Amino acid sequence: MSCGEAHETDCSEVLAEVWLLLDHECGEERDAQLRRHLAECGPCLARYGLEEKVKTLLARSCSGDRAPDTLHRKLREHIRATVLEQAQVTVERTPAGGTVVEVNSTRVESWRQG
Repeated sequence: MSCGEAHETDCSEVLAEVWLLLDHECGEERDAQLRRHLAECGPCLARYGLEEKVKTLLARSCSGDRAPDTLHRKLREHIRATVLEQAQVTVERTPAGGTVVEVNSTRVESWRQG
């Protein structure tokens, strides 16, 4: 999805990460980047608001019932994998303890020193 306007972050990326943003699972820099986009893009802000309402409704409807930790962990892993797939992002761990992130065919490498 795209609103047709030029943004620092593409609308499809923002929408793919809406639930990560709602669950406070983004790093500070990414959180700020997504929120800047929402501040300037009405269609994405509306979609964010809808997802926020769904999350609130789900929380209220569950009335405190908590899923087992194993189910919670599996759901989180599945949601993360789906979000990364939709955003066309792959994350690989290297044998040396580093991380390779590929975003839309742009490869970024980082490694641990020490």
